[in-house]
Amino acid sequence: MYSKNLPAVLCMIVISCQQGNSIHPNKHQSDTTPVIAENANPYRSIAAIPLPENFTRQATDSNSFGNWLRKRNLKKNKTVYLYNGAEKQNQRAQFAVMDISVGNKDLQQCADAVMRLRAEYLFEMKKFDQVFFTDNANTRYQFTSPYTKDHLLRYLETVFGMCGSASLEKQLHKKNINNIEPGDVLIRGGFPGHAAIVMDVAVNKEGKKIFMLAQSYMPAQDIHVLVNPQDENLSPWYQIEEEIVSPEYVFRKGELRGW
Repeated sequence: MYSKNLPAVLCMIVISCQQGNSIHPNKHQSDTTPVIAENANPYRSIAAIPLPENFTRQATDSNSFGNWLRKRNLKKNKTVYLYNGAEKQNQRAQFAVMDISVGNKDLQQCADAVMRLRAEYLFEMKKFDQVFFTDNANTRYQFTSPYTKDHLLRYLETVFGMCGSASLEKQLHKKNINNIEPGDVLIRGGFPGHAAIVMDVAVNKEGKKIFMLAQSYMPAQDIHVLVNPQDENLSPWYQIEEEIVSPEYVFRKGELRGW
């Protein structure tokens, strides 16, 4: 994903021209679209997605980001929509679609989706002082009162306009992929770069770990759980490998970051 880190004056002009729009749910983002059998998703949440045989979900604290991610709802329909209501051209990348708004502006792309989920978690936990993101110049964008959902979404629009994959990679800390946890991020900062969030992690008795990924992409679109294009039997779970081949991007295992 390209960086949207624009000069502050230009950003304020753009934001002021778009005051009528928001990242509140749109009509196409509701879960009322008729579900065709082959497009139906039987799983209501991340935690409901089944595990491969002999694997169990990695333990997480009840108030952790990882545990919060597992509780996220999924839509009944697996279609991914763009911010403008059109269907995404590639409908083969997703295993399921998360029930979270994308808005009607081309803002909530890859790194933005990661920041959205992190901010929503911290907001729900009332950890308002921890809701901040930095741009490439290390300017800090702090969420401030009033601590309402509407204000959070307006704040995030500013963040999406000023921060991107390059700045988010700098903000996160590097992790060994053997210590992967739900909530971690595979990210390559750049122009363009890309980011995918680790939604869940499971382990077997031998200590082998597998993980699940979700992304948004360009243009801004529904956040969706990714299929594993390399292993249909394991999908939507991934193994730890030198290269992590997702449907629309290839990460290296050294590109894992944590909060």
